[in-house]
Amino acid sequence: MLNLRLAKYPDFGGSDKFLLPSAWPSALRFSGLRRAVRLLPVSYQVIARKYRPQRFSDVVGQDHVSQTLVNAISGERIAHAYLFCGPRGTGKTTLARIFAKCLNCTDGPKVDFPDDDTKCIEIAESRSIDVLEVDGASNNGVEQVRELRETCLYAPASSKFKIYIIDEVHMLTTAAFNALLKTLEEPPAHVKFMFATTEPEKVLPTIMSRCQRFDLRRIPVNLIAGHLKYICGEEKVTIDEGALFAIARGAEGCMRDAESALDQLISFCGNTITEPDVLSMFGLTAQGQLFALAEAVLSGDSTRTLTELNALASQGKDLGRLVGDLLTHIRNRLVYVVSKGDLSLLEVSEAEAAALQAGIQLADEQALTRVLDVLTECEGRLRMATSKKILIEVSLLKAAQAKAALGIDEVLGQLEKLRDNEPPSAGQASSAAAPKPAPKASEPAKSAPEAEPPPASAKPVDLQALWSQLAAAASKASPFMQAYFQQAHAVSFSNGIFEIGVTEEHLALVDNQRNHKMLAEQLAALGHADVQFRFTSEPPSEGRAPAPPLEPIDEPSAAGRAKPGKTKAVTQPEKIDPEEFKNDPLIQKALELFRGRIVEVRK
Repeated sequence: MLNLRLAKYPDFGGSDKFLLPSAWPSALRFSGLRRAVRLLPVSYQVIARKYRPQRFSDVVGQDHVSQTLVNAISGERIAHAYLFCGPRGTGKTTLARIFAKCLNCTDGPKVDFPDDDTKCIEIAESRSIDVLEVDGASNNGVEQVRELRETCLYAPASSKFKIYIIDEVHMLTTAAFNALLKTLEEPPAHVKFMFATTEPEKVLPTIMSRCQRFDLRRIPVNLIAGHLKYICGEEKVTIDEGALFAIARGAEGCMRDAESALDQLISFCGNTITEPDVLSMFGLTAQGQLFALAEAVLSGDSTRTLTELNALASQGKDLGRLVGDLLTHIRNRLVYVVSKGDLSLLEVSEAEAAALQAGIQLADEQALTRVLDVLTECEGRLRMATSKKILIEVSLLKAAQAKAALGIDEVLGQLEKLRDNEPPSAGQASSAAAPKPAPKASEPAKSAPEAEPPPASAKPVDLQALWSQLAAAASKASPFMQAYFQQAHAVSFSNGIFEIGVTEEHLALVDNQRNHKMLAEQLAALGHADVQFRFTSEPPSEGRAPAPPLEPIDEPSAAGRAKPGKTKAVTQPEKIDPEEFKNDPLIQKALELFRGRIVEVRK
């Protein structure tokens, strides 16, 4: 609304007075009044418009686009059509306007145009007749595009180029796109097209292929915070760092959203803004609370995790935003650990940098990765969740447990290490290392002929003959092992250790406590007690052949029993009973470990 204020004028008693609009016609009839009346507009320009970038150097966070356009102007390589893509509030239309200024400024095209250039001022105020801004959402029909094609033919009124800036170009219909196609491909030399869109996938490929495309990125948090700090300095507003980063985090990469939030906060708080003001207005989580929740999860403290979450929920925090902020923080921890503390890879405040450094010992790379997997799954399910709080509670408890869990790859890796460097079991080691009791004083010392004989394993043995007996006896005791012993061989037998060589793929299946015990019992029956077994994937050496084929174990005759150095050849492998195979403890353990099922049993 416009108010008429009258300066000190004799007819009105020399004082400031205000006239209602109904009195304007009669008041203006006074001859000397027209010079005394001033129109005073009552208006306010929002921060997003007041601090809109006016040249490429003012654009925040889009250096890859600004530098390319600057080089195109300097090198006189100006195309006829440009497409600016990216999320809202990242500078698409702003860059198009600045580019238009550079092209149509006085003595242009040039990048360093004067601030008081009349043509640039007209473009900035959207009143240049040679730079036309078209809303693609409301002018998306064929008729509007036909009118545009007709006006393209006319030369610019006072500038070098006639520039069309079409915002939200993806809203044009297919027919409108097709009507624009020919003009876009071969426009007049004085015409330039600049398109802006948030959804480039909806733009026809035939249109996109005729444009130079620029993809704008979400603006980093630290750059948004820095720009807001500059604006607060210009507006004489005091704001702490926590509040700046809270606004920047809430904007999610959109500078316009951040500036609008700052504008709202100035109206709400006045000239002093603190972090609690921002958090209470927008339902965000304080960094300290976020760090405490992350530490509770990474410490595996389920009780503290639920307590921290309940406190945030009772304060009315946005739980969906909370999961996103927590996911970002855990990701920052992972990058910090992997990069060995390189903060240049992160966009964090000083407070978060200190939290990352203090909590580097809480979790390693694998633990952080597992927690991230759980939180990512939770974020994806939040949209469909009936109760967000329950889903988040369960997910955070899973994340706390996942931190201390081990993945299947890690388990297999540790088992591989234990297998390669497996020490004797505690019982065996103690019995082997225990000294023999000294003879009592009353007992006479045994003479050499009366000395105890050496253990059976110390006597010279025929290794291949002993192996044939052992393989035959073990195959009868465990039919499942017969197939593996067909390809196994004896490596050595000394110092109470019998070493057996098997194929690489069979090694993990046969090397277990159950088979060790079974083999020790069978070898003890053959006269060699207290023997330990070791499996290896070492191939047979020269002069050492695998064990001869074993006789069928289902022959009850005595002729079929294994004898030292003599075994009967088997022409057909034993027929495996499918039920017995499925019920074998080793098979059951494998199914449980790998969560598998038996599809078919073959010979």
